[in-house]
Amino acid sequence: MRRYSFPLLLISTFLLGACASRIPLPMLGEIPQFQLTDQRGQTFQSASLGHHVWIADFIYTNCEGPCPRMSSRMRAMQNKLAPEVRFVSFTVDPARDTPGQLSEYGKKFGADNSRWTFLTGDTATLNSLDRDAFKLGTLGAEMDHSTRFVLIDKKGRVRGYYGLTDDALLNHIADDAERLEKEPA
Repeated sequence: MRRYSFPLLLISTFLLGACASRIPLPMLGEIPQFQLTDQRGQTFQSASLGHHVWIADFIYTNCEGPCPRMSSRMRAMQNKLAPEVRFVSFTVDPARDTPGQLSEYGKKFGADNSRWTFLTGDTATLNSLDRDAFKLGTLGAEMDHSTRFVLIDKKGRVRGYYGLTDDALLNHIADDAERLEKEPA
């Protein structure tokens, strides 16, 4: 039995090494170029996110439901992830979420304006992004929106969706964002 130990050990080591190699994150879509207005009232070009991994969500400032929890999670990600990672919160209520409202909301959640951007704009653009690009839903009067976070790579491709109720959300998204940071731009 001893003479079989070394070959079994060698095969076991090889199999464990093969299992440990990570499968690349899937490519689930592509975010088109867009232009909206940020929390400072300035024009925001999506091209400014180029060469950055970023995380997006859709919220509104007077939400009494999941939005405050989502924004708290974004703050936790902002505090944990590499400084190169960016965060973008799109409003689903552009009629009420003015740049001033978004700025106050961001302050309430400790947003670092150099990394976390809050965007508003015309309903058609926001709806197209929500529905067609991020594939999360449609803006509507009922303010029913997705509570998922979206991970986007340096080339503007969707690489992951993460639910608000995922207990290990911060670890999952941090691990995946770190993997994407290592990919070439």
